[in-house]
Amino acid sequence: MTLDWPRRLREFGVFGAAGLFLAFINPFNSTGSADFWLRALYWIGLVMLGSYSAEAARALLDRLRPGSHLMVILAVTSISAAIGVTAALMLIELGLNGRALPLRYLPRLFGPVLVISIAMTGIGYMADRSILAPPPTDAPEGAGPVETFLSRLPLKFRQADLYAVSSEDHYLRIHTSLGEELILMRLADALRELETAGGLQVHRSWWVSKAAIRDVKRSGGKVFLVLASGKEVPVSRTYQAEAKAAGLI
Repeated sequence: MTLDWPRRLREFGVFGAAGLFLAFINPFNSTGSADFWLRALYWIGLVMLGSYSAEAARALLDRLRPGSHLMVILAVTSISAAIGVTAALMLIELGLNGRALPLRYLPRLFGPVLVISIAMTGIGYMADRSILAPPPTDAPEGAGPVETFLSRLPLKFRQADLYAVSSEDHYLRIHTSLGEELILMRLADALRELETAGGLQVHRSWWVSKAAIRDVKRSGGKVFLVLASGKEVPVSRTYQAEAKAAGLI
């Protein structure tokens, strides 16, 4: 599996900063009088576990319910992070003290963990929109969203018309009037950057520019948008109402 190491390193920086902050304030006196470096290791580990639990839940939600409202996404990720961290704390209790945590104590444990998870999810959301999003390379000053987005591509694509963006594993395939190119980026980041670029998401793996649509095809109950390049883009049922409201189908 190919990893986006620059993004992962930025993530680890956020995890470290959040863990050090939690170690400093020691919420709910959870680590007692332990040395600061032990508290830091404890909290950084829990922050990482909660973050990756939330990321797994987000990936599952995107697959099962693509296009979910932001508040639903934040709620699901917060609860998932809290569940993962609570399970870890129960295992820590079992490993250190050799006894399982009584079930009657579970709400008292889960409540504070959920509060911290909600706070960390909010911080993570803000970080995801800023320092974790891959920056453009050399977009000209005052560039619009499409120019800024295309600045990540090789020079020959900088003046191209953007047709569509499709997700392929950890990469995005950028469809333009001058051909296609792969870049290492998440579709969620691209959607935020292209929010005012005159297009919309029509599938959990596709964003299209309205100006690039040349035709609509229907086959076996499925709907496809035909780009100026001849590429056919699927429109999933989840997004058909939005596509129809935008006049694309």
